[in-house]
Amino acid sequence: MDAGQPAAPPTPATLPVPPAPSPPQVVPNGYRQGIITAITVLLGFSLAFWRFWGFESPGHWNLRALFAAVSLLAAVSLQIVALFRALRIEDDAVDEYRRTVRWFIASAIALLIGLAVAMIDAALGP
Repeated sequence: MDAGQPAAPPTPATLPVPPAPSPPQVVPNGYRQGIITAITVLLGFSLAFWRFWGFESPGHWNLRALFAAVSLLAAVSLQIVALFRALRIEDDAVDEYRRTVRWFIASAIALLIGLAVAMIDAALGP
């Protein structure tokens, strides 16, 4: 190549070929149905417990009971969000499915905190 001559433009044969995009990863069959079942079972338990503990059981409301109720409300809200996400078509993608599982785990943790505080409140009494 001469120092005074511009370089020849690259031809299509000399350009690097980008790799073909890989197909999106999807969750195996049965995973979505399993998470939907798990969410609905936990949601059913949460609503049944909340109904009994919050409205039918004897006792007075105090700060511990209020904290437990708020935690249970947060758990039910997170479970509804997780169920909404699990029912979307986009949840077949692995990344979306993992986010949905994280929402579900967060709801389970909130539920456990609420149940623990409710048990402590019942054990300590008024």
